[in-house]
Amino acid sequence: MKYLNYGLLIFVPLAIAGRFLSWSPVLVFATAALGVVPLAGWIGVATEELAVRTGPRLGGLLNATLGNAAELIITLVAIRAGALNPELREGLNELVKASITGSILGNVLLILGLSILLGGLKNGTQRFNRRQAGVNSTMLILAVIALGVPSLFGHAIEAVNHDAVEYLSLGVAVVMLIVYGLSIVYTFSQPSPGEVPEEGEHHAARWRVRTAVGVLVVVTVFIAWLSEILVGAVEPVVAQLGVTEFFLGIILVPLVGNVAEHVVGVQVAIKNRMELSLAISLGSSLQIALFVAPVLVFAGLLMGNPITLVFNQFELIALVGGVLIAALIALDGESNWLEGAQLLVVYVIIGMAFFFLPI
Repeated sequence: MKYLNYGLLIFVPLAIAGRFLSWSPVLVFATAALGVVPLAGWIGVATEELAVRTGPRLGGLLNATLGNAAELIITLVAIRAGALNPELREGLNELVKASITGSILGNVLLILGLSILLGGLKNGTQRFNRRQAGVNSTMLILAVIALGVPSLFGHAIEAVNHDAVEYLSLGVAVVMLIVYGLSIVYTFSQPSPGEVPEEGEHHAARWRVRTAVGVLVVVTVFIAWLSEILVGAVEPVVAQLGVTEFFLGIILVPLVGNVAEHVVGVQVAIKNRMELSLAISLGSSLQIALFVAPVLVFAGLLMGNPITLVFNQFELIALVGGVLIAALIALDGESNWLEGAQLLVVYVIIGMAFFFLPI
């Protein structure tokens, strides 16, 4: 984590310089993407400092919320760019929706798979709270249903009334936000598990609240700047490398925006804290589906670039398959390295399919 937070900071000024010096779009895109990585890490450090003062539950919610901040900023910048440039709107909107799919798949297949694989290789069979894993798995399936209904019904509705598709997406977005709010209420209403913290698990606050908030503000400004550079280079990169905005959204944007949180999830699994690792991967997926996706729908409406929750059939198939296998692995309350390898295999297969998909 220290390497991510310090070593990669050099790419922040490089990306900014590349933008003003008219470097190759691919180079600008790469440096901007690498520059977002350490900034996302610093958001994690600042939220951890705030979490020490707010308590474990509120701190956990704060970590989950701000952990997705980098990706949320990138997608908001893409929506705004699509609103300002109608010629790029369709491609950028595809990138935004693909990033939602990619984030969910990345968390439940890639990160959870790596966590279970490496944790299992070091610690053997690992056990976790079966009840909480079941609740998260059910919520994930609910999220996929919520994302799938507008997609399946939208094509038939579109033929009669395009505006109705937008109204359906807005209605589903409201319901998803309500469900997300109810899940938070449920979490805070449950009795504390009363587990004894592991040695070294917690630390005293090293930063004042003012310092942590200041770091969050500064880092957010730079992430917004790099996101604008990143999004501005998308079209030239697509033309130069022959990949699609869809593939960039499915694979690259989720990895860039969430890499710091992903590293933490894998690290705690190796330390035999599989329950925390599961909470990070599944919790982040839930927040992307039930909070970030609805927020993007309303943001698109406000910016004059409506985003609907209509995903293509390939995304739906990948989401259903990925969530189902993750739920099956989590339901028995234990994991082993083979199950981690199975999740990674599914992610690789889906990634290859999306790479060759000509959309």
